[in-house]
This record gives sequence, C-alpha cells and structure tokens, in this order.
Amino acid sequence: MTNFFSYKTLLRASFGAVVAFSAAAAQAQTATVLRVSAIPDEAPTELQRKFKPLGEYLEKKIGMKVEFTPVTDYAASVEALINKKIDLVWFGGFTFVQAKDRSKNQITPLVQRAEDETFKSVFITTKKDINKLEDLKGKTFSFGSESSTSGHLMPRSFLLAAHINPDTDLKRIAFSGAHDATVAAVAGGKVDAGALNISVWEKLIAEKKVNPAVVRVFYTTPGYFDYNWSVRTDMNADLRKKISDAFLALDPKNPQDKAILDLQRASKFIPTKAGNYAAIEVAAQNAGLLKK
Repeated sequence: MTNFFSYKTLLRASFGAVVAFSAAAAQAQTATVLRVSAIPDEAPTELQRKFKPLGEYLEKKIGMKVEFTPVTDYAASVEALINKKIDLVWFGGFTFVQAKDRSKNQITPLVQRAEDETFKSVFITTKKDINKLEDLKGKTFSFGSESSTSGHLMPRSFLLAAHINPDTDLKRIAFSGAHDATVAAVAGGKVDAGALNISVWEKLIAEKKVNPAVVRVFYTTPGYFDYNWSVRTDMNADLRKKISDAFLALDPKNPQDKAILDLQRASKFIPTKAGNYAAIEVAAQNAGLLKK
C-alpha cells in the first residue's frame, strides 16, 4: 500500500513537472518575439513601410525578433494588447485612454515623439465659403476613425467649444477610417470639409499627393498630447526598459537613426506618462465618447 501511494505521488509530481515545463517552454518561446502593432490611422502598406527599419533597429537593441502585425481597426489594437496577443502598440492619445480604461489601468505608455507634446489637428476644405469653424453649420463633414484622437475626438471637442454640435448642426457626418482617406474624401467632393492630424497633412503636402491650392487648411487647433508607444503594465521590467532605452537612444545626428525618425515623423522620442493624457480623457468624457 505504501509503495502504491508513493508511486501515485511520484506520478502526480512528475505530471505536474511536465505541465509546468511545457508552460514555461511556451512562455519562453513567446518571450523570444516582440509582437508589435499600431492603430490603422494610415493605409496598411504605409504602416508596414514606416515600421520596417524601426523593427530591425529594435531587434538589434533588445536582442529579440520583432514582428509587426496590422489590425483591422482602432478597437482591435486595444483588445490585442489587453488580451496579450500584442506586446507593444502605437496608440493615439484617445486609444491609449480607451485601453487604460478597458484594462483598469493596466496599460503603461513608454515614449512619445517630441511632437506629441503639442500635437494639432487641421480642418480642411475645398469650399470658398468655409473659412472658420462656424461656417461648417449645415455642411457635410468627415472625421477619420471614430477612435482617433486627432481625427475625431479633438476636432469634435473644438467644434463643441465653438458651439457647433456635429450631430445636430452639420448636414451629415462621415467617418473615413484614416487621415489620408479624409483628405481623399474632401478632395473628391464627397464632403464639404474634414479634419485630420497635422502630421499626415504635412506629409501629403511634402509628397505632393494633395494640392494645397485646391484643398486648404482653414483652421488649426491648439496643441494637445497625442500618440505614444504603450505596453501592458505586467511586461517584464527589464524588457520594458530595453524598449524605452532603444527609442530614447535614436539620435537625429546619426544618419541611420535619422532615417528611422523621419519615417516616424519624429525629431526624437521622449519619455511619457499616463498623466499626460488626462486632458484627452476629460475631452472624451465631455464629448460623450467615454463613460465617466
């Protein structure tokens, strides 16, 4: 009897060890790849093009394989990070606030571009009779994605501050899904005006993909905090520091680093913190886009 129970105990212990080893092996395998994604605020091909050199740089700096996985929409980027399908995500300010809210404060923003301290949105049109926000009353209008900070939340917030309720004072509102799509909608006459982030607008102008003599900016918002790179709060502290240090080490004086920074439309990366996005959270609550 003693031998029988000893054998059962030994068997149970052995089985437990195998399960524990398998779980540890699976975790170790996952830990060898840093899974990265970004909100789809531009075309998927453009996001991939922008990330490729950055991904190769991160691989060298953190000693791990880096894989970029595109997502279908803004909400998917939030869910992927919370559900541990992705490790590092390029969020807009509002998307970060949504992820922070959904995860009960289990998301940590690591770094942002220096430009994201005072980010701006631009309102554009082809119509000669639209020269200020108040002129949008009775017009058709396009935001970007519903979850976009610079393409929806902040433009909506500034419209409300100008006593224009987009849902009642505009003839029709649409959501293009991305900043470049908003420009296309305005340029193609599908809507009278639209709003997008200033960074994409300036890029399209520089690449001569839009004619500023035809599609023009008639209002630029005051600055606000926007984009950041975020991780789950439970990420290994050493890995989190390696990622932060890698971004902060990008030096515009180094030609290879500058090429990466230029693709990210950044002069440099700087540390950030959740408190920087408190105003975004309040704006989202006031606009009825986030529960208090």
